[in-house]
Amino acid sequence: MHPNALLELTTELLHRVLQFAKPADLVVSDFFREHRALGSRERHTLAETTYTVLRNRLLIQHLAQSGKGELERRFAILGWQGNDAFLRAALGDTEKQWLEQVQAIDRGALPERLRHNLPEWLAGPLRTELGDEFWPLVESLSAGAALDLRVNTLKTKREDARAALAAAGIAAEPTPYSPLGLRVAGKPALNKLDLFKHGDIEVQDEGSQLLALLVGARRGEMVADFCAGAGGKTLAIGAEMRNTGRLYAFDTSGHRLAALKPRLARSGLSNVYPVQISHERDERIKRLAGKIDRVLVDAPCSGLGTLRRNPDLKWRQSPDSLAELTAKQAAILAGAARLVKPGGRLVYATCSLLDAENEAIAAAFSAERAADFEVLPAAEVLRRAHVEQADALVRGDYLRLWPHRHGSDGFFAAVWTRR
Repeated sequence: MHPNALLELTTELLHRVLQFAKPADLVVSDFFREHRALGSRERHTLAETTYTVLRNRLLIQHLAQSGKGELERRFAILGWQGNDAFLRAALGDTEKQWLEQVQAIDRGALPERLRHNLPEWLAGPLRTELGDEFWPLVESLSAGAALDLRVNTLKTKREDARAALAAAGIAAEPTPYSPLGLRVAGKPALNKLDLFKHGDIEVQDEGSQLLALLVGARRGEMVADFCAGAGGKTLAIGAEMRNTGRLYAFDTSGHRLAALKPRLARSGLSNVYPVQISHERDERIKRLAGKIDRVLVDAPCSGLGTLRRNPDLKWRQSPDSLAELTAKQAAILAGAARLVKPGGRLVYATCSLLDAENEAIAAAFSAERAADFEVLPAAEVLRRAHVEQADALVRGDYLRLWPHRHGSDGFFAAVWTRR
């Protein structure tokens, strides 16, 4: 493709993404379906440039003000992640001079907001929470995420899966904490491997694997994944149950549950029952009140723990949307708690970095339900699940994962047992 054409396509893609009408990954996928003739290198340049602009939006907006021409074109030039000579072949003399001037600017001398590239409503709480660790977190969020896999222990062992990946030319290392995980270098085409087609491995961040292990599901139990989505944690829990008992996958979205079906077919699980519900007070939920051994509430949240993968979320969320989410989280947790039988376990989890969605929700529930729910220390639960270095994964009684500390997405989880 001619350099001018690729730069124009990148500009067009950025124009669509920066409207923030839909999640960036969906916009990029739709764009690639429209332009099926694009090669892998061209797709890589388009996607990585887009995500670089999203990660560094405040800085790039600031730097772009000194240039001329279409704003999104200037964004594309400043965020370019393709061949440098290829880019320069698409630029006129004026643009080349402007780019050289911008590249000579000392980024370290710029205001903090242009260096951390976070909205102030998010930067403030994180700085308060982390202190000196705020800047290491910022750096980790700009670095992108590793590709983690969960080994389906119903079908294979971790070392056997690792050997099969190596035979396919894919290097993988055991995840540092989860006993089920492998971390893969780069972004290989896993969906072409028999290992993936046969359900021996699933793509799943190490943090999500740890959440499933906190549930502690056993053979023959009745278990509910209350906000199952596309079912990544459902599949992990089903494998822990050794394909016995009954595992409900509840969600309000039929579309998300439909995405579970092909994964379920690959997994070899037959104990999973996907159920679409209207809300947390659905009649189908009421009929199971007090009957479930383990309930996981992976609550709808801001998703800010996944900023390495989804940098657009920090621009698509707001204090208003956060307030709506916290109200919903409290209601869903209260609804799910009704399912748990005496002696059963309840796990509340998010992929958020914010106390408001995490400790605050858990503390309020504990205070309200102190008579019938007792907090279980997460480190103790993790050790029973054979998780390495469990004490490094918790703060107080709760699981608390950070990208810069643990190399995973940001996760929180609280665990209770019903008296």
